[in-house]
Amino acid sequence: MNPRRDPHPALPASNCKGLPVVAIVGRPNVGKSSLFNRLVGTNLAIIEDRPGVTRDRHYAHANMAGRDVVIIDTGGFDPESDDPMRLGIVQQVRLALEETDLTICVLDASEPPLPADRHAAELLRQTKKPVIFVANKLDNPNNSQELSELYALGIGDILPLSALHGHGLHELERLVSQKLPEAEGSNEPVSDVSIPWVAIVGKPNAGKSSLINHLLGRDQQLVDARPGTTVDSIDSVVEKRSGRFVLIDTAGMRRKRSISDSIEAASVLQAIRALGRANVAVLMIDVTEGATEQDTKIAGLIQDRGCGMVVALNKTDLVSRDKLKAAQKNVRETLLFASWAPRVAMSVKDNRGTTKLLETIRHVHAQYHARVPTAELNRFFEDVLAHHPPPTKGGRPVRLYYVTQARTAPPVFVAVSNRPEAVHFSYQRYVINQIRERFGFDGVPIRVVYRKKSGARS
Repeated sequence: MNPRRDPHPALPASNCKGLPVVAIVGRPNVGKSSLFNRLVGTNLAIIEDRPGVTRDRHYAHANMAGRDVVIIDTGGFDPESDDPMRLGIVQQVRLALEETDLTICVLDASEPPLPADRHAAELLRQTKKPVIFVANKLDNPNNSQELSELYALGIGDILPLSALHGHGLHELERLVSQKLPEAEGSNEPVSDVSIPWVAIVGKPNAGKSSLINHLLGRDQQLVDARPGTTVDSIDSVVEKRSGRFVLIDTAGMRRKRSISDSIEAASVLQAIRALGRANVAVLMIDVTEGATEQDTKIAGLIQDRGCGMVVALNKTDLVSRDKLKAAQKNVRETLLFASWAPRVAMSVKDNRGTTKLLETIRHVHAQYHARVPTAELNRFFEDVLAHHPPPTKGGRPVRLYYVTQARTAPPVFVAVSNRPEAVHFSYQRYVINQIRERFGFDGVPIRVVYRKKSGARS
């Protein structure tokens, strides 16, 4: 049995009542992600010593000098770049600034200011919200001479710090707490089990970020034809007719031998971790390619992590009706071990099937939390034993006395036996299939644990 993890250590900004929002901005490679990790106390952001690694906003909860806040890590700011991806990052920074109560602008103390620093300073001078300028990479806090050229930006006070060594962090936290507006309302995060946390997973370029952009109605995610555009896992809250959802976008997962770039390898790790925060996963498959070996591995990972699963067959606008039927058959046969996962044919581009997808997610989420009363469960179990008792092993009988549901999310059942080690795997599969046939649990991995009855003879 694989127990569930503690729920949701990282919270999206819009999922926190009254929590002030702090954005970390600056040009590429000044140490924003290192500072982000220091402030939240864990390695949530990907760090690589080359520009452009952090491409999307990333949210996390932190406590700064007694104030609970949500921190946003942003992509590098470089308005002079003609790279479409870098121009998208500028939009990301602007979106982050719209959401913030306070901005931390990171400068590099180890080199003179660049044009991008001047652009950032000019942009931040236009905001009426508080801004704290920090000079990172100042490994010797007593060497203030390195700040002289940065003061030429005309930005007033600059806080020296080193995210790598932790110098200046306490002063930064004090300044953040001091400059933030007074708290309004509750500072408690929303924690409602009726809200599905949904990880959007799949191979690169299957349409994961396009789906989230469509549901949000704005460009929360960078969308690019190149695989691997999404690097960090991003949480977004969406309100639809079918209810409220938290969507976790993830980096595309490739076969291990295809991962030659350390950034993409870290992205895959984050996608795996995202499943630990989700209770439902949407496996997106490009119908023009069909289900592949990698899709089976991802589906197996979803099952192993104990998440509910919905298979979304995307890009149906690109195939004929006959090819769609062939693709659906291919997916059904390739993912036979996860036949319990509902499948939804859709086209994000043409807005077909997205409403059905959300309704299916909501249904799977309800099944994920479903509980069967013990009395009803044992009446069912008596029928199972009457029609198909467990086979003997080694000439000795295998007896099952009763079964109970030990937990939900995901559902785990405990069957008490005189010889739990002797229950054949085929019979275990039979019991799970019978539970599904009687009680449903659509889209949910079911686990049955066999335990020895106290005092029973083997």
